[in-house]
Amino acid sequence: LGESAEGWYARRAGRPTEGMPLAEVMALRPQVHRDFTTAFPDSVFVKTHNFLGECDGVPLHNMDVTAGGLYVVRNPLDVVISVRHHFGLSMDEAIARLADPTAATQSAGGHVAEFHNSWSKHVESWTAIPNPALHVVRYEDMLDHPRRSFGQMVAFLGLKPPKERLRRAIKFSSFRVLKGQEQRDSFKERSEHSDAFFREGQKDQWRNLLTSAQVDRIIADHGEQMARFGYLPDDRAGS
Repeated sequence: LGESAEGWYARRAGRPTEGMPLAEVMALRPQVHRDFTTAFPDSVFVKTHNFLGECDGVPLHNMDVTAGGLYVVRNPLDVVISVRHHFGLSMDEAIARLADPTAATQSAGGHVAEFHNSWSKHVESWTAIPNPALHVVRYEDMLDHPRRSFGQMVAFLGLKPPKERLRRAIKFSSFRVLKGQEQRDSFKERSEHSDAFFREGQKDQWRNLLTSAQVDRIIADHGEQMARFGYLPDDRAGS
């Protein structure tokens, strides 16, 4: 399920959320999260882009109905490239957005507002305090070591799929397969600013697309969290 899917909020409110004040949308959020638990008879998986915090005094995540979480972190040097394409920004504008503590999306296009914060604050909000109910995985490790990374996630979730089923799950969640599915069937989260949601999915694209000054700016903005996850370039790691 998508946490920001407008239909759930409209169902709870009894009317569409278009034009609804933000405070009203936020008041619905904890109730909508509780509604998610009725979607399936067993575990319900919900994807969120929100940082771990509050808006208008209302938690962005209802922990009373949350058993745990998987947090995927990605190198901001590559994230900024995706941000550029998704929001239709210049590279410098995308770098600024990644450092903006007020970064958010408005209610539109079948989704209610989301609250991203800066990349650093988003990462810090979820990972600063170790929590046995949260499993953190680097996006790059999923690319480099898919069987190990997915195996660890499956173990964290308490699932015990046959090896062949896990192999198929990894295969069908590969970026190449997902991109092919989008080309065939479209994808509802594709931005109006981009031709595709699943574009490249590779790591280290920044080496060919960012200037040295842009790399310096991102490191200046996010160096502390980058260092935690091994994202500082080799020539900057000791600085």
